[in-house]
Amino acid sequence: MNTGFRFKQFFVRHDRCAMKVGTDGVLLGCWVFGSQELRAKRQERILDIGTGSGLIALMLAQRYAEAQIDAIDIDADAVEQARENFAASPWADRLHAAQCALQEWRAESRELRAESRERKYDLIVSNPPYFVDSLKNPDAARRTARHNDTLPFGTLIAESVRLLAANGTLALIIPTEAEDELQRLAAEHRLQCVKRCYVHPKPGRPAKRVMIAWVRSDQLRNASATIGGTTEHLTLEDEQSGRSEAYRELTKDYYL
Repeated sequence: MNTGFRFKQFFVRHDRCAMKVGTDGVLLGCWVFGSQELRAKRQERILDIGTGSGLIALMLAQRYAEAQIDAIDIDADAVEQARENFAASPWADRLHAAQCALQEWRAESRELRAESRERKYDLIVSNPPYFVDSLKNPDAARRTARHNDTLPFGTLIAESVRLLAANGTLALIIPTEAEDELQRLAAEHRLQCVKRCYVHPKPGRPAKRVMIAWVRSDQLRNASATIGGTTEHLTLEDEQSGRSEAYRELTKDYYL
């Protein structure tokens, strides 16, 4: 049984997590820093919502050398595994995992170090649960990780805005069919879309996922003006060698 995944600078165990290390998490972790618009911003405090094994938090710790990163999940086993993965990484002093629902996460949480209790987040990332009406998995943990019953999109956006610093960034990876709803909700909360990337499995195939980054801008008055930003397309495989050159380039600092 595969119990973990080796990256260049860290190892992720995921045997006690409902959702294993997968392409979606790797893509978001790479894309957030790989985006010039986001890389140029100083990220001192980062929150990973629904961290699972801690994959995305670890990826961002590798990239943002000064960032303090908090990772939350409602699943106790996942949080314990994330803590183990954090402790075994080179960035143990900057990574903090807590079992907590986003709706209950507060800056004054006892899990946070005293000096950072009142601060907001410069960057919030999530590979959120997204299934709404599909058949549910009988395994409770996997069901929670995949279905958005416990974290509806409206709650995800509203609570993220509550925790974002002024001009802070929210970055998600979601199915393309959920984009319209997420863009509408983001607009209602005055989030400005600065970049999105459509992820295609193979050449000529429609995109299955989209990564979107919004920036909080309380000065925006017209909600309809918040949908925009630059658009990219990423194809994961080519017809000859499996992984495409663009995918290899995006992930080169992580994959062995």
